Amino acid sequence: MAGPAATAPAGVAPAAAAVAAVPAAAVAAPATVVPAAAPADSATVGTAVSTATAGTATTAGTTASGTTAALPGLPHALSARARTLAGAVRRRCTDLARIESPSGDAPRLDALAEELAAGFRATGATARREPGPAGDHLVLEWEGRDETLPHLLIVGHHDTVWPVGTLADWPVAEQDGRLTGPGVVDMKGGLAILEGALALLADLGQRPHRTVRLVVVSDEEVGSPDGRRLVERQLRGAAAVLGLEPPHPDGRLKTARRGSTRVRLTVTGREAHAGNDSHDGVSAVDELVDQLVLVRGLAGQPGTELNAGRISGGSRANVVAGRAEAELGLRFSTVEAQRRTLDNLARLTALRPGARVRTEVLSSRPAWPERTGNPLLRHVRSLAAVLGQQLDGAPAGGAGDTNLPGSRGLPTLDGFGAVGAGAHARHEYIRLDQLAPRIALLAALLAVPLPRLRDRGEG
Repeated sequence: MAGPAATAPAGVAPAAAAVAAVPAAAVAAPATVVPAAAPADSATVGTAVSTATAGTATTAGTTASGTTAALPGLPHALSARARTLAGAVRRRCTDLARIESPSGDAPRLDALAEELAAGFRATGATARREPGPAGDHLVLEWEGRDETLPHLLIVGHHDTVWPVGTLADWPVAEQDGRLTGPGVVDMKGGLAILEGALALLADLGQRPHRTVRLVVVSDEEVGSPDGRRLVERQLRGAAAVLGLEPPHPDGRLKTARRGSTRVRLTVTGREAHAGNDSHDGVSAVDELVDQLVLVRGLAGQPGTELNAGRISGGSRANVVAGRAEAELGLRFSTVEAQRRTLDNLARLTALRPGARVRTEVLSSRPAWPERTGNPLLRHVRSLAAVLGQQLDGAPAGGAGDTNLPGSRGLPTLDGFGAVGAGAHARHEYIRLDQLAPRIALLAALLAVPLPRLRDRGEG
């Protein structure tokens, strides 16, 4: 195996097939889970999938009782094996988090991409690395039982916000039922859970009901400026889209997201000696400060939030600044608010003679509005119910790669990653007791037919 062994911290062995290897070795399942000769009321996954087609592919409003009748024996098999797999998934998440992968660090991202590809190949995937300017992306595919159906798209990322060296003073650790460390919830836990769900199905000798495609981008934390093209390419013909971002802290899935745009304001002035010739200079810093005051007023409009995340400029205290810039993060609750604010930013002009202002959109994600009725959420709630889980959904404040399909009206749900909290913060953690339920839920969602999710075409 190339890459990760050389870049992982000391003592971290490559874990390419760690999850996939566990079911065969450790889940030599008791006969009560999936009997070798299953009676009619205790079907294997293969039987459950084939008998479920008529029951779950008819309407978007599949009820929990209807799903239970269509899936005899499956909930117990998935839940029992998911509990057995949870320890391997926990270790897999730990190993992935110990391979630091900050956005923009191509060598480390490529090493982790190879590690992920090896792990997913062990569950039956074909994998290819797609070169990107700041690190390779991954595109993976699992063959479905019915190849005539539109594919199910899953989106994720392997970059984090944490710089190299974070592990030195914040190592991955377990305490009080939690796993904490940089990137565990956003989103190495989600990647490990998906690997576990697919390993579970492979151990049962089954494939997903339909083709599953997974896109793992290397630049999500900076807005997917390059990764977006891969996500967009796989949207064509997709039946539905799932995201591996963490759910809400209480476990609810994410049913909508605000739009998000990163903008760089660059101001060019004219340098001069600040004491002797200040009248010959044009301060880019002063111009930028005044522009930010103006921008704050624009962002105060309904549906728009602004965060000035980074400001830099000038060279010395005795030199009139010749250049300054700011990177802004904007959030939008509606597509109209996003369009209006970005139009206003594009029209900014200098307030001082001799200064120049340039607005550059670094990345942009459209707002994903809440979908009325949401048949995909109803379907997932029904599956959760037969697994003994209570699950719901709610809109999210942050943005991600699911914004794109959601904004276009594709059936989309996010939050299938690890349950926890603290993304982008030093208290980031996942709840270990929620690993097994998430593994079982994802495995069930991949194994059974989808209901009709849209008015036209097969869903």
